[in-house]
Amino acid sequence: MEDPPALASPEPETEPEATPAPPQRLLRLRCAVQHYEWGQRGAASLVARLADQNPDPARPYAELWMGTHPSGPSTLLGDGALLRDWLARNPDALAPAVAARWGGDLPFLFKVLSVAKALSIQAHPDKKLAEVLHALRPSTYKDDNHKPEMAIAITEFRALCGFAAIQELKDVLRTVPEIEGLVGHEDTGKLMNMKEYDGVSEVKSSLQSAFAKLMTASKDMVSEAVAKLINRLNTDSKIRTLTDKEQLVLSLERQYQDDVGVLAALFFNYVKLSPGEALYIGANEPHAYLSGECIEIMATSDNVVRAGLTPKYRDVQTLCSMLTYKQAFLEILRGVPVQPHVRRYTPPFNEFEVDCCLVPPGELVVIPRVPGPSIFLVMTGEGKIQLDSMSSGEKAKEGDVFFVPAYTEVKISACGPESVHLYRAGVNSRFFS
Repeated sequence: MEDPPALASPEPETEPEATPAPPQRLLRLRCAVQHYEWGQRGAASLVARLADQNPDPARPYAELWMGTHPSGPSTLLGDGALLRDWLARNPDALAPAVAARWGGDLPFLFKVLSVAKALSIQAHPDKKLAEVLHALRPSTYKDDNHKPEMAIAITEFRALCGFAAIQELKDVLRTVPEIEGLVGHEDTGKLMNMKEYDGVSEVKSSLQSAFAKLMTASKDMVSEAVAKLINRLNTDSKIRTLTDKEQLVLSLERQYQDDVGVLAALFFNYVKLSPGEALYIGANEPHAYLSGECIEIMATSDNVVRAGLTPKYRDVQTLCSMLTYKQAFLEILRGVPVQPHVRRYTPPFNEFEVDCCLVPPGELVVIPRVPGPSIFLVMTGEGKIQLDSMSSGEKAKEGDVFFVPAYTEVKISACGPESVHLYRAGVNSRFFS
């Protein structure tokens, strides 16, 4: 029997809603802690203070994860349901544009890092390479997404990011014979003869060849070169003041003996961020966080290609082949005021941005409706968070994490004698323009 004609005919066209009405709920989250060995230990770790009322003083608390990535998913405080599952049942909470672009999931992963010991020299693959690596080695590369990221310093934060300029690399080759010995005379000569105005492809070819020679040198050769360099720097330190990078080399060697990353650090820009400053890192760019605490946000991925300063699996050939070998010092972001008490950090990636909000006692800050989801983290202070649909607000204190659906106005006030300091992670505003 055929369907009735009324069911087969198209529905009359209607005007779409300008702003869909998502569930008006403030979801408290329980968030995952990663206990990587490089993390700060016990109550000295900001991650521990935010996530654990009674941290183990002997245990490292490295990262707090706020989001839906399966390696550390957030759950709803109360019923323990996965945030990702709740979003699947409530897609309007993401807003149509976000749900359509990122497959019904949060496009960003929000973190706090407490770094006591250098992280690996690493890079994150672009989307195409991530898909290839995940297909080939899913146990190592756990998803098929790219991972651009941004770090906002909470304390002084040190990092290696991107390759140093040609002149600095020439100084390294001229003054550090231990590296020249591993790179070889031919590649050293090519770099020493480079000019600032030489073509990008020519510089990339020479730098890639020299860096690959260093990173693939035999373990015995690396161990000998590191020992010679450390002995020479220790001797030099008695008669002159070592440079920042030379002091960094000594520090890295104490953390990772006989590691090629101790030498490779001299190839990169050495960055020191003051609290409130931020850097962002695109796909296929080398970096290593060294010390300090930061807010970090990235595309929802955990793909890391490592090649030094780590006991974990090293994929040296992949790293050396994937890097861009750009030699531009990274842009430092300081946030742009978007309203009183709120500064916004907007990197050139669609997946994310971060607002830093400092609400003084007696003040009220209103975060306007945005056409995408948000996660709020309370860093310090006690206050109240109220949605536009709530008759009264909910208490908010240090360590509280909230998910806020799209198109939801949020009011924040301080209840105690100190300011409420919080961060909001959301989809980059440029995505909606």
